[in-house]
Amino acid sequence: MSKLVSLLVCLITILAACSNNELKGKKPPEAEIVASGKHYETVLGTYCWSNGNSGKCVDTIGPKDLLELKGKKAIPVQPGEEVVFMMDYTPQPNEVHLEQLTGDTPRQVPVRDGHFKAPTEKGIYYYSYGVWWMDEKEKNVSNGDAFYSFALEVE
Repeated sequence: MSKLVSLLVCLITILAACSNNELKGKKPPEAEIVASGKHYETVLGTYCWSNGNSGKCVDTIGPKDLLELKGKKAIPVQPGEEVVFMMDYTPQPNEVHLEQLTGDTPRQVPVRDGHFKAPTEKGIYYYSYGVWWMDEKEKNVSNGDAFYSFALEVE
């Protein structure tokens, strides 16, 4: 049922955004995590993207399974270290949400200007970083969205 709802939301996003030429490329841009001065790739997961008269929605498996499938290892960080999410793309997304997916219950993690703090306890933590390019003229209209997966290993 949730896949059906996700697909419906993506289709509405594409239809609402078909006239917007602001986004470039056939899919969302690549993104990376910067920790301890090193750059690490994230994995693009589920997204809806519209460019001119074409649009596409892709639904993928969850972050942990997606990272394992792609052979991505957890990013080593120190307890409480500041971590930065970076994307070389204009325009930048204007709405973001970070969800930590370790344990039974997903937890929202505060993000400020792309910065957030790593957990303080040792372990591996999985994340889904959702970003949206919301229309500045029409309320509740997304021109594109993407979910990026990565994992942190607090040492």
